[in-house]
Amino acid sequence: MFWGISLVLLSIIAVPSLILSKKPNAKELLEKIEPYQGWIGMAFCIWGLWGIVQAILHIGWLSSAPIWWVTFLAGNIISAILGFMLGLGLMNKLFLSKNETARAKAEELRGKIAPKLGKLGIVGIAVGTWMIVASLIYTIS
Repeated sequence: MFWGISLVLLSIIAVPSLILSKKPNAKELLEKIEPYQGWIGMAFCIWGLWGIVQAILHIGWLSSAPIWWVTFLAGNIISAILGFMLGLGLMNKLFLSKNETARAKAEELRGKIAPKLGKLGIVGIAVGTWMIVASLIYTIS
């Protein structure tokens, strides 16, 4: 359930324009989070990558809980991508500042993903919500 809640929160941070159009008073909260956005993004990128590894290691779930496994994998892929998008600035500063080629490739990748960020945020909210519901169903049964 924690994975789903964290994915929903990450998605909300990733698409603030969507939230602000629905709730204008959320701007203050999002402004408080903004200085930490790079660290949050980097942490979620690493966490999402680790979740992908975990999903691959637990591929046996495909026979016993295929929907949960696919949901777990999809949630972690989305978490890694959104985390990458949010944390790219900090990652460039910390890791890629001396390597211009790697920095250019990271910016190119970001340029390809950025137009889809809004849609990915909406999918992240939906998958995160489903992860919460699925974990409740899986725990109860």
